[in-house]
Amino acid sequence: MTSASHPTPRRVALVCTGNTCRSPLAEALLRQALGAQGLADVGVMSAGTGAWEGAPASEGAYLVGLERGLDLSAHRARLITSELVAASDLILTMARHHRARILELGGGNQVHLLGEYAGRSGANEEVADPFGADLEIYRQTRDELSALTTIVAVRLAEERRNAGG
Repeated sequence: MTSASHPTPRRVALVCTGNTCRSPLAEALLRQALGAQGLADVGVMSAGTGAWEGAPASEGAYLVGLERGLDLSAHRARLITSELVAASDLILTMARHHRARILELGGGNQVHLLGEYAGRSGANEEVADPFGADLEIYRQTRDELSALTTIVAVRLAEERRNAGG
């Protein structure tokens, strides 16, 4: 595997609305899944289309993350900018309106709905926002994100293997 010639993204961004629930969980889960696939060199970050800069992860996201050994205590929300879009090779959004915002910021072929990129179609492409819901809804969201990010990591690993031999 030659790291210089493979098409595997070097920087992946996960985007939701506030960058306090879905995208921080997805960021931690994707980082974990990429490590399991031997792709720890792929950078992962998250941001929100309407984020309040510096806000911590929501309590629900924090708690359900801990249940899976994910520590979101250091997470601080950030607003997606054209600079972050330009610095990302692959941008995975939770909903269509997030993708639309990324396109407004100069995103192109590198932006996809997370569900779509993981092989879902139609209404299943979007990941619902658990903000303000009870912990069971957060757990369902975490488990959905875990399944999706695992598929993404496997896809990226296969692409790297196919490109690198």
